[in-house]
Amino acid sequence: MKVCIAGLGAIGGLFAARLAAAGHEVSALARGATLAAVREHGLGLTSITGEHRRHRIEVAADADALPAPDLLVIALKGHALAADARALAPLVGPQTTVLPAMNGVPWWFLRTLDAHSAPLASVDPHGHIAATLPLAQTLGAVVHLTCHTTAPGEVRHGFGERLIVGAPMAGGSERVDAVATALAGAGFTVETSADIRREIWFKLWGNMTMNPVSALTGAACDAILDDELVRGFMATAMAEAAAIGARIGCPIAQSAESRMAVTRQLGAFKTSMLHDAEAGRALEIDALIGAVREIGQRVGVATPSIDALLGLVRLMARTRGLMAPA
Repeated sequence: MKVCIAGLGAIGGLFAARLAAAGHEVSALARGATLAAVREHGLGLTSITGEHRRHRIEVAADADALPAPDLLVIALKGHALAADARALAPLVGPQTTVLPAMNGVPWWFLRTLDAHSAPLASVDPHGHIAATLPLAQTLGAVVHLTCHTTAPGEVRHGFGERLIVGAPMAGGSERVDAVATALAGAGFTVETSADIRREIWFKLWGNMTMNPVSALTGAACDAILDDELVRGFMATAMAEAAAIGARIGCPIAQSAESRMAVTRQLGAFKTSMLHDAEAGRALEIDALIGAVREIGQRVGVATPSIDALLGLVRLMARTRGLMAPA
C-alpha cells in the first residue's frame, strides 16, 4: 500500500515508522528541522522496550512533490489542519482513503447527522477541510496510545497499541477493512467500529479535561487526580459533555469517577497538551474543548464548567505565546 503521512510529529512518526517497517511504501509531509533530520538520518523510533531503529522514507515539504497515496494519514494538530487543508489536495486522489489520526472533534462530526449542518467554526472555520477531504473517502479513528518526540525526526513510543477505525458514513466497510488490515500488520491492536462517532466522543469525554488542566498546572495525571477539588471540577465538566453526547447520539454509560480511576492506573504520565506546552508548541485547544462548547450551544446544553476551562487555557496560551495563529 502507498501511504502518505501528513505531519511527522509523535503520532505521525509512529505510524510512518511502523508502516515502513511492515513493508509499505511510505512518504510524509514535514517541515523545518524535522524535514532536514529525516532526510539526513531517517526517521527514528524508540519502541516501548527501548529498541531504537531508523527508517528511510520519502519526505517533502510540498504535497506536489509526493505521489498520490492509497492511504493518507493526517496526524496534524487540529489548528494546523484548518490552516493547511487545501495544501493536502494533491494527495487526495479519487481512490485515496483519508484517515485522520487526531485528537478531539473531527470536522465531519455533525455532518453525519445532518448533511446540511454548518461546519464547526472551532474546527473548520473557513470550510477548507470539508471542501478538500471528501467525506465519502474519509474514515474516523481513535488513537489509544501515547508517544512523544524527543528531537526532530525522533519518536519514543510510551504505552498502548490500540486503534479504533470506522466509517462515518454507510458504505465504507471495504476501506475500513483494508486500513485495519494494514495497521494490524504494522503491529497495532486494531478494532473496527460500526459507530465511530460514539468512540470518538467517548475518548474526548475522557481527555477534554485532563489535557487542559495538565497544561494549566504543569502537573502529571496522578497529581491532578490526587487533588479532590480539581477532580470534582473535572467531573462536573465531564457531566456537561455527557449531556451533549446524549443529545447527539453519543451517550456515555460510564461515570466520570470510573473513567478517572482508569486514568489513575496509568500512573504519572504527561498528557500530549502538557508535552506541547513544555516544548513551546501551539496548544490544541479548539478541537478538544472549543468544539465541545460549540456543539453544546447548537443543541442547547449549558456548559459553564467547560466554558471556564476553555477561557482559562485559552488565556494561558495567549499569555505564554502558545496560541495557534488565527
